[in-house]
Amino acid sequence: MKEQFYQYIQQLQDTICAGLEAVDGEATFVEDLWDRPEGGGGRTRVISEGKVFEKGGVNISSVHGELPLALRKQFGVEAGNFYACGLSLVIHPTNPMVPTVHANWRYFEMYDEQGDVVTQWFGGGQDLTPYYLFDEDAIHFHTVCKNACEAHSATFYQTFKKKCDEYFWNAHRHEARGIGGLFFDYLKPTDEMSLEQWYNFVTEVGNSFLESYVPIVEKRKELTYTKEQRDWQEVRRGRYVEFNLVHDRGTLFGLKTNGRIESILMSLPPHVQWHYCHEPEKGSWEEKLVNTLMNPKNWV
Repeated sequence: MKEQFYQYIQQLQDTICAGLEAVDGEATFVEDLWDRPEGGGGRTRVISEGKVFEKGGVNISSVHGELPLALRKQFGVEAGNFYACGLSLVIHPTNPMVPTVHANWRYFEMYDEQGDVVTQWFGGGQDLTPYYLFDEDAIHFHTVCKNACEAHSATFYQTFKKKCDEYFWNAHRHEARGIGGLFFDYLKPTDEMSLEQWYNFVTEVGNSFLESYVPIVEKRKELTYTKEQRDWQEVRRGRYVEFNLVHDRGTLFGLKTNGRIESILMSLPPHVQWHYCHEPEKGSWEEKLVNTLMNPKNWV
């Protein structure tokens, strides 16, 4: 399975990068190959200062070796080796009318002293972080997510949508990071779902990514905006940074496994603002967004 999934994410990286370059129309992804001293490596691709995308990355990695102490404690084991591969992306547009998007799809194995697999699972999802909320964009994004889920189970969308709302919650701010999407983790083989069936589900979601995001970018990328709206985008980006550095499992996993710091922190936007006790004006478009983030809703 690890070879099968790694081959898939290599292809998916090519597809997504080509699709985003076409939308930008100016910038292209720069590739950076890297090795992890303890085992494995990755292929980082970054786009910056484009016509549409201010900064973004679409990264894949395949790492292996001895399970770090922090993860041995987390999994309740005294020793063990692991393998992990995945694709992770974050795209930060320049125009505040275009939402930031994040997605990742990953696979994990852990082995005993004889090298036999003792556990294996898939994880991932995709979520949208708007700065100015257009309801039809949220509906479109969630509809694509729902369709991908329902190709495999009638219950998956509501289950993984709820998990997304719970996971991307900035508890110290009492608000969601964005308007959600899908989040799933520890998808292990069961009597109901084989590992191959989970593979088919996760790849279905991965294949739907461009359909979920590109039409929104195309619709909003030419809209005009003011300096004040750009300032609001940068304030909200600060909340994005807070979540990634305080709560995000992927960031913490990378740091605890001696991951490549430039790739791990690729998700951080280039321009951010923090203001003391910043509040949007009453009745404003900005307040509408915050009210929605404080009370996640069902979009479809």
